[in-house]
Amino acid sequence: MARSAFVAGVLPLVAVAAMLAGSAGDARAWDPTGFRKPADADLKRTLGPLQYDVTQHAATEPSFHNEYWDNHREGIYVDVVSGEPLFSSLDKYDSGTGWPSFSKALEPGNIRTKADWKFFVRATEVRSAHADSHLGHVFDDGPPPTGLRYCMNSASLRFVPKEDLEREGYGEYVRLFDSKRPAVPTRGK
Repeated sequence: MARSAFVAGVLPLVAVAAMLAGSAGDARAWDPTGFRKPADADLKRTLGPLQYDVTQHAATEPSFHNEYWDNHREGIYVDVVSGEPLFSSLDKYDSGTGWPSFSKALEPGNIRTKADWKFFVRATEVRSAHADSHLGHVFDDGPPPTGLRYCMNSASLRFVPKEDLEREGYGEYVRLFDSKRPAVPTRGK
């Protein structure tokens, strides 16, 4: 009787532990309906100082001295605050500016633009749609076929390498790299 009581008491615990272990390894895909922007105090605590200044106060990081301007790995770039997918390495090109540049957004619905009058010149600011993070600016001097240059701050992005897409919940984008499209040409070539 004691053995059956032990088994009856332990089995539910083992089942719960197995369920939790399985769910911990299953990354969930980006879901905009479940996202709530963290409070400012939480952002200050979780982001680095430059990430916070760029995403929350529209600062600009130094050109050529940032994490992704010269990144050539395959993968996607997501908002450092929300994780919403923004850009693909397939659309990244060397614009010669020292910032990561893309010819188009991976998910146009995750990008918002607005007029920006920095330094008394009209520019178009790019922000993430769900976290409202400042990402950078878009210009109309990019390569064909879009003619656009999304000039982004590395500090506002997190890179997810192709090999980690499934594990991190972005498995739907793996197919992009399976049928490799030609890379966007380097500006001026």
